[in-house]
Amino acid sequence: MDLDDDPDSDLDRLDRDALLAEVKRLRAGIRAHRDSSGHDLCWHHPQLWGLLPEPVAPEVAVPPWPRFLRGCVRYRESLERELPAAPVHDREYGEG
Repeated sequence: MDLDDDPDSDLDRLDRDALLAEVKRLRAGIRAHRDSSGHDLCWHHPQLWGLLPEPVAPEVAVPPWPRFLRGCVRYRESLERELPAAPVHDREYGEG
């Protein structure tokens, strides 16, 4: 069975130590994404997809500007609802 049939078939060939190393690698990638803050929340994160064994170039479709910006506003509104006590990162992009 290859990755086309079962994208996780590579795990069947790993011993315990290799599986533990893989879990730790994946957890580190998930934590790096989870711990994004400030303007980093808005960016494309192909490094997260790169943690998967199948090498694919995702076909990203970008909405037109008005729809894209409405989506950004909705995302920010969801953060306000879900994390109302989050500290505010009041800096322009590139200021740190």
